[in-house]
Amino acid sequence: MTYQQHLTDFDDLIDIDDLRGRIRGAVYVPGQSGYDTVGFNACAVNNPAAVIDAADRDDVAAVIAFAGEHGMTVAVQATGHGAVGTDRRSLLVRTGALDMCEVDPASRTARVGAGVRWQRVIDAAAPHGLAPVCGSAPGVGVVGLLSGGGVGPLVRTFGLSADYVRSFEVVTGDGVIRRAAPDENAELFWGLRGGKATLGLITEAVIELPELSEMYAGAIYFDGADAAPVLRAWRAWAQALPRTATTSVALMRLPDMPGVPPILAGRLTVAVRYASVAPQSVAAAELASMRAVAAPIFDGVGPMPYSALGAIHADPSDPVPAHEGGMLLTDLPDEAVQTLLQHAGPESATMLMMVELRQLGGALGDEPAVRSAFCHREAAFNLHAVGILVPPIADAVVADAAGLVDGMQRWATGGRLPNFVSSADPAIIRSCYDDDTVAWLAALARQLDPRGVLAVGQVVR
Repeated sequence: MTYQQHLTDFDDLIDIDDLRGRIRGAVYVPGQSGYDTVGFNACAVNNPAAVIDAADRDDVAAVIAFAGEHGMTVAVQATGHGAVGTDRRSLLVRTGALDMCEVDPASRTARVGAGVRWQRVIDAAAPHGLAPVCGSAPGVGVVGLLSGGGVGPLVRTFGLSADYVRSFEVVTGDGVIRRAAPDENAELFWGLRGGKATLGLITEAVIELPELSEMYAGAIYFDGADAAPVLRAWRAWAQALPRTATTSVALMRLPDMPGVPPILAGRLTVAVRYASVAPQSVAAAELASMRAVAAPIFDGVGPMPYSALGAIHADPSDPVPAHEGGMLLTDLPDEAVQTLLQHAGPESATMLMMVELRQLGGALGDEPAVRSAFCHREAAFNLHAVGILVPPIADAVVADAAGLVDGMQRWATGGRLPNFVSSADPAIIRSCYDDDTVAWLAALARQLDPRGVLAVGQVVR
């Protein structure tokens, strides 16, 4: 039997009318207009047997039960930022209709459905002086970020996004709807924060909201010719920053296209990102030495409402065919900076669009009040490279990302962060966790998903 015949047999065995009869939401099969499966990362090829727009948690449970009966798997998509692809052996659940977003200022919490993006929560919390601890791109889904941990522009001050989860509502691989919290299904709660979809499809989360309205934040862009002095100064400056501040630096080669500021397009620039909750005068004085390293081509750092957090990294909002690579680093000595410049600096011919270093440490390295499956809190920096897979540079992008990673191996911890990985490769997934965490996640998965319904995509098995 050929692979294609195997997939066709799955199509023949599925009773789509039966599936439609079990749920309230819509079900689409290949060829129907609602089947479109392109998410944010357009490189992820999704060709599932059916796409289901779940209306509620009961729909999610029914789809998982249906898949279990037919020997299939179930993948999930909100925005598709971390999608890794599916084939006809899978059903793809879209969660856009799970759109609850309720802020309770008295308890300083938000109840958020699986289809909600961070910007909506930010905007709902802002009138109350509250701020959800999110990542650098507020256009991503809340649940996807939380399930992978969540390393944001203020991670050294507030720590991991997942550490602010109070409870989850989740459908596990056996089709059961469960509540997971520190005092209920505690092992499941542990694994959902960092374990991606290994243990279940999260349908709702309750998160704590710290008090924060404003910060001193933004990005300074320098010309690529100044990359060497800027990177070396940034390395020394970042090491002295207090916990009130978080920073990252990125070598950017943004294309000349709509949406990209002309001053940054078609050239190499160096973006120094900075976010501080210290008083404005203190934060400005702290940043002064970096501002003086070279003449900025654009300085966008200043007082900023938390609701404008997305402007710090200015991540793209439209779908892109992205290829990613990276690693966690133990340190960033001068030799590491020189290696980075060789692979992505002004003298290189790299096809990578962005090579970024995020400073970690601070509150991220603290032992959380409630333990989670998120690992590698001890790392000093996260190195992340992104390229666009379009002809004729696609092969060069993959090669350049691999070359960068290989060149920086001397300073690698051996680990990676789940939300900076878009891969179903078991070896890459395992690198996101220590051995004990892998063993425990796999054991819980066997218990909660005995038929392997969720054994697809970025999961531990």
